[in-house]
Amino acid sequence: MLLAVLFANSDGNILVERFNGVPAEERLHWRSFLVKLGSENLKGVKNEELLVACHKSVYIVYTVLGDVSIYLVGKDEYDELALSEAIFVITSALKDVCGKPPTERLFLDKYGKICLCLDEIVWTGLLENIDKDRIKRLVRLKPPNDF
Repeated sequence: MLLAVLFANSDGNILVERFNGVPAEERLHWRSFLVKLGSENLKGVKNEELLVACHKSVYIVYTVLGDVSIYLVGKDEYDELALSEAIFVITSALKDVCGKPPTERLFLDKYGKICLCLDEIVWTGLLENIDKDRIKRLVRLKPPNDF
């Protein structure tokens, strides 16, 4: 199961988080642990260079894309290889939505579409869609009609 997907800015502030099967009282621990892990290890890392860690019998794969850090936490069948595939799909979708590696401002401008993409990729802790074209079709946003 994919326990958590988090996006954070370069200062360690959480931009988007999705937890699955993680009790509410443990979420603060995971937030602070992941941000601390990233602040210690992501300095000087190239875009999309994957880093791997283990903590409390779960796997963590994380990377940086532009000004945004991306963290995935998984257990059981979601080992470091499965998480690597999932993070590749997420970074690819993020680059498609933003058009380039995102700054924090661009990320927040595209927040709605990024959340839709994330919902199509990961659903209730499972990797749902990995096909880039299918994800694009599923998240097509149409402007509302004026009444």
